[in-house]
Amino acid sequence: MLRSLFAGVTGLQAHQIAMDVESNNIANVNTIGYKYSRANFSDLLAQTAQIATAPQGQLGGKNAVQIGLGTTINSVTRIMTQGSIQNTDKNTDVAIQGDGFFIVSSDSGSTYKYSRSGDFKFDAGGNFVDNGGFIVQGWLRDPITNKVDSTAPITNINIPPGLTTPANPTADVNLKANLDSGETVETYNVTKPLETYSLTNYLLNVPADVALHTANTAAAEDMKVMFNDQGKSLTLQNNQGIYVSYKTAVENKTVLPIVGPSSFSFVINGTTVSGTTPGTGAAADAGYIAQQINSKTALTGVVATATLTALRLTNDNTRESNLDSTKNIRITGADANSIALGVTDSVATTVNTTAYKYQYDPNAVDLSNTAAPIDYTFKTTEQLRLIMQEHAGLVAGATGTEVIINSRGQYEFKNNAVGALGNDLQLQVTAFADSVGNITKNTRFTEVMQAIDGALIEGSTGIRLSQSLNAATHSASIDIYDSLGSKHTLKMDFRKTNVNSTTGATWSMHLSVPVPGEINTIAPFNEINGQVSFSADGSLSSYTPTSVNFSGNNGSAPNQNVNIKLGTSNSFDGITSFDATSGTSGISQDGFPGGDLVGIRIDQSGTLVGSFSNGRSFGLAQIGMAKFTNNEGLVADGGNVFLQSANSGDPIIGTAATAGRGFMQSSALEASNVDLSKSLTNLIIIQRGYQANGKTITTSDTLLETLLGIKR
Repeated sequence: MLRSLFAGVTGLQAHQIAMDVESNNIANVNTIGYKYSRANFSDLLAQTAQIATAPQGQLGGKNAVQIGLGTTINSVTRIMTQGSIQNTDKNTDVAIQGDGFFIVSSDSGSTYKYSRSGDFKFDAGGNFVDNGGFIVQGWLRDPITNKVDSTAPITNINIPPGLTTPANPTADVNLKANLDSGETVETYNVTKPLETYSLTNYLLNVPADVALHTANTAAAEDMKVMFNDQGKSLTLQNNQGIYVSYKTAVENKTVLPIVGPSSFSFVINGTTVSGTTPGTGAAADAGYIAQQINSKTALTGVVATATLTALRLTNDNTRESNLDSTKNIRITGADANSIALGVTDSVATTVNTTAYKYQYDPNAVDLSNTAAPIDYTFKTTEQLRLIMQEHAGLVAGATGTEVIINSRGQYEFKNNAVGALGNDLQLQVTAFADSVGNITKNTRFTEVMQAIDGALIEGSTGIRLSQSLNAATHSASIDIYDSLGSKHTLKMDFRKTNVNSTTGATWSMHLSVPVPGEINTIAPFNEINGQVSFSADGSLSSYTPTSVNFSGNNGSAPNQNVNIKLGTSNSFDGITSFDATSGTSGISQDGFPGGDLVGIRIDQSGTLVGSFSNGRSFGLAQIGMAKFTNNEGLVADGGNVFLQSANSGDPIIGTAATAGRGFMQSSALEASNVDLSKSLTNLIIIQRGYQANGKTITTSDTLLETLLGIKR
């Protein structure tokens, strides 16, 4: 009888403990990071009234007779499931999504406590603390490397109030861009200006002319990479070119007086003119010879006009042709029965040259004599300018003709020649082609130069202008910083200078900074020239310079090394040269001025990212996380923290989102994982269990009372 009483008592005690546990769960339904507990019932040792027996013979075995002595709470299990994430308006609130615990300490890391409650804030001393004043543990930014080293031991997270960051001088400038390799470009600038000077004086080492020659040579650009004013490439190929006529070729000849019909034959511009004169007089003979010459005009370009006994031969050099067949006047093989070539020499040669042929040659050399040859090759804008100037001077008959490239990239012609020997100029440009040599006309180059067509009167102020010549260009700029945090603009100008169908294109690179800044050891000190070469597939081949030494000359540290990073050779990770519009897709540098801390945010890795007034943001610290083998083995210590126990295992400390640890979410808190509906249901079950155990005691009491009544 007493056993039932005591069994009922154990039931009451166990359910009371279960009630306590469930009441605690309900009480913490709104506790941040709380993990609910579950009371686990277990029966007590049973009293054995009769032991079990094995089967014997025909008699079966019997089970033991045991009478239970009640129940007890064997354990209280903490359920570590994830609580729901609730967004907040406080950027220092942090929730853990997944496994892991925050680490806090009240004694600078001598002992640690662990928590899922991320309701953190900064105290007056800049300590990152929880509501209990415990300082959150993690890693701080290394002042030397300026990085957060998560492999170092954890320490108190402290960000001093009023934190400032010193200026960081620029060490690297990175550029990712494309330089257009196509035949039509959208970004281009006029070719560089070139001045006039006397070739004779240059060869005599006259200082002024030597200086102009040196300047022009330095500024000259390869005509092969020039573009017209619509941004279309001239694409000059070897031996392509033009004729430039400076005036109409005129030759006056006298018809020899011959009595009676007489045969004649001579060659004009490579074409034979022959026939038999009427012999009725010099005037008639002259008219007949003129007719024969004019019958070949389509081949020679020469037109003859007879006046009494004289012939006037002209060639305006306007006909396009192969080679020289319709340019100038060249007469050979004349005899006594036709045109007098000289006073007594019946086989003399007449040459009247006013048109010159210019052909592109990548190996052309500079003009080195005053007696310019009839035909000439050129490579650069300066070589073409100089030979046209020399030829214009020869035709004009006196010094004073000028050919320059002006600030608009145009060839500009002037005829300042005066005096008895001076002549008017009549400029005429035609295309050159040679079917035998498989040389085709270059239409774009011809059109650019044909704009000069027209008259230039001797001694006048008139000018004749070509179309503008342009070079493909691209520019990029970025602000770099010195040791004081002062800003200086580094400009990078690129200009196409050469193209090779086998090896690829070459562009010049011009780096400059505003004065008084310096990046060069020779004048101009604020500028430096370099070069960028590309492979045939448009990838970067090489470039110079790869770095510059910058001095701001404003009190900052001198000779600041700035690396110019345009990419990796034979790859496409930096600057490229494809048939696409030139453009900068990315440019950056690592310098910045000093600044004050204006705000902090926390990312998923638990890094406290500081935002400064200079526009920079970088990690100031990182929150550490601990992971345990047995989370349920942790011991609650109040204040939303746990302590390590013998059964929890040692903490495995690391960063969020690594090695099985969850990630962190800022401006959020993890709610209690208590299921209120489940807890209220458990209350009903516990209540009924408690009532039933109480009923056991009252029933046993009634039985005892009946037993006592038997005595009476």
